[in-house]
Amino acid sequence: MLRIKKLDIFITKQFGLLFIATFFICQFVLMMQFLWRYVDELIGKGLSMEVLAQFFWYMGLMLMPQAFPLAILLSSLIAFGNLGESSELTAIKAAGISLMQSMRSLIVIVIAISCISFYFQEVIGPRAFISFQQLLLSMKQKNPEVEIPEGIFYDGIPNSNLYVQKKDLNTGMLYGIMIYRMNGGYEDAAVILADSGRIQATAEKKHLKLTLYSGEWFENMRQSGLNVSANVPYRRETFSTKTILLDFDGDFNMAEAGGIAADARSKGLGKILHDLDSIREFNDSVGHAYYNEAKSYTFYGPVMSKQDSIKAAQKVAQNTATIDTLYLRLSGDQRQNVMRQAASDAQLANSNLEFKSEYSFYLNREERMHEMEAINKFTLSLSCIIFFFIGAPLGAIIRKGGLGVPVIISVLVFIVFYILDSTGMKMARDDNWTVWFGKLLGTVVLSPLALFFTHKANNDSVVFNVDLYKELAMQILGLRTKRHIMRKEVIIEDPKYLMDAEMLQNISIEVDQYSVDHKLLRWPNPIKVFFRPGDDHEIENINNVLETAIEDLSYTKDNYVLTKLNQYPIIATHAHTRPFQRKWLNVVTGLFLPTGIFFYFRMIRFRFRLYKDLQHILRINQKLIPRVINLGDLQREMEVVT
Repeated sequence: MLRIKKLDIFITKQFGLLFIATFFICQFVLMMQFLWRYVDELIGKGLSMEVLAQFFWYMGLMLMPQAFPLAILLSSLIAFGNLGESSELTAIKAAGISLMQSMRSLIVIVIAISCISFYFQEVIGPRAFISFQQLLLSMKQKNPEVEIPEGIFYDGIPNSNLYVQKKDLNTGMLYGIMIYRMNGGYEDAAVILADSGRIQATAEKKHLKLTLYSGEWFENMRQSGLNVSANVPYRRETFSTKTILLDFDGDFNMAEAGGIAADARSKGLGKILHDLDSIREFNDSVGHAYYNEAKSYTFYGPVMSKQDSIKAAQKVAQNTATIDTLYLRLSGDQRQNVMRQAASDAQLANSNLEFKSEYSFYLNREERMHEMEAINKFTLSLSCIIFFFIGAPLGAIIRKGGLGVPVIISVLVFIVFYILDSTGMKMARDDNWTVWFGKLLGTVVLSPLALFFTHKANNDSVVFNVDLYKELAMQILGLRTKRHIMRKEVIIEDPKYLMDAEMLQNISIEVDQYSVDHKLLRWPNPIKVFFRPGDDHEIENINNVLETAIEDLSYTKDNYVLTKLNQYPIIATHAHTRPFQRKWLNVVTGLFLPTGIFFYFRMIRFRFRLYKDLQHILRINQKLIPRVINLGDLQREMEVVT
């Protein structure tokens, strides 16, 4: 029997509160990003609060499945980051509970959320999409007279472009009006200029009434039979007051859903699979029709029956004359007619092929869109689980709570997923990739990452330990930290000053001898550096003795000694001989010239630094040894007295 433990309740509360908060944040961000696409349909339309509420409601329902994965990623990162930062996760592991056991309650919750996401995409999402598109189409038909801008051309009125230099919002008057009417196309445009005017919607909301004052009307009088290069008459009219009616259906009513219902986003999975069979059957029939038509096409004339084609082929075979000789026998007018007819036939054939190509691409794209939408219902739900197994392990590894590091990591992961998913969708939609490959690209890439992070977090890996990478970078770049020896609050045993002084004296002797034997200021042989072993045990022994003396003297109460101890450099005992301790790494580095040059000059730098460090140690020893000897003598006198 499944028992709910207190730990499960505790972690569920931690995650649940964060999920609710992050979900609304993610939903708000997605809605604001989505809103910018339709801001032109909202501003200046005079829409009621009820219509705006419906707009945002349907938008929110459509974007909820997209907000679920991002909210799960962010909330799981913060929840387990808080547990790690407060050492609660350490206490859980110390009690013998693994990370996967502590996550079991959240795994059940995340699976439930993914099922809810699928339900939204299957049932609620298609209905919300239909209602949203209906509302959007109707909003585009709302009265445009209140949104005419100043200083730019407004093309919201069909077959017209309206320019207003200035408008008075209080009186509704427009000043400096210029209108281009294109009822007969751009070549037959009518230009209307007016000093002022007023625009109003008619009572039935089917037309716009323009009342213009003090203006002129210019219009071409082109006829259909005239040549383009011929002189075109036009008429000019001057008026003091003129009223113009423009066709515009501004009545706010719900648009028909016939075209919207054919969109794949407005269908559930069962409807998509059912319609896919019909779409594929129709596409195949169109393809076979185009193929049969292409087979029966001939360049020698119109489409002929099979018997007529055989007779024509026999006549051509019996006739020794070529097409060129037949063409040369024609008169000049006949040649022009033939060329004109040939050009017309070629243009007609080209237009026919272009139309067939565009129509075939549209049919193929419609089929792919249905397939992509069917796959998307599963991948978007599955992304909830994938994002959880990325966020929770990362939070346990990084151990940073709050809204700082988790937000940055969440945004980076979501951006990677969004780029992969968007790229795959566009490439699959345009038939550059297969539908399965395009839609599963983001899921296939992030799934191994989720498994990797979960494995590393469950095994307490330090793969994301910032201090580890910081220390590695400092080693590669040759950076080092300084000593920070503080005075001890409690000293149980005083240092052995005379023994430490003797060790420092021996170190000075060994450093002098080492400087003579090893020419650190000379450039080393690259062959010995990369292809031969080169451990420097002498400097290792010197450093070990020095660190022992420093460790013992760090328990002193003398401030002068503590100050001098902090001046001792931290010696790198291997970097001046070869780049790595493993022989095969040195060989690979030496064979690859760019890295070999980098590590060679890095090693030269470490040799120069080691030379300076040894000289610095000698100078410190000269000042510190007398002080340590004096402290040792005082220590001995105190022992004799006691």
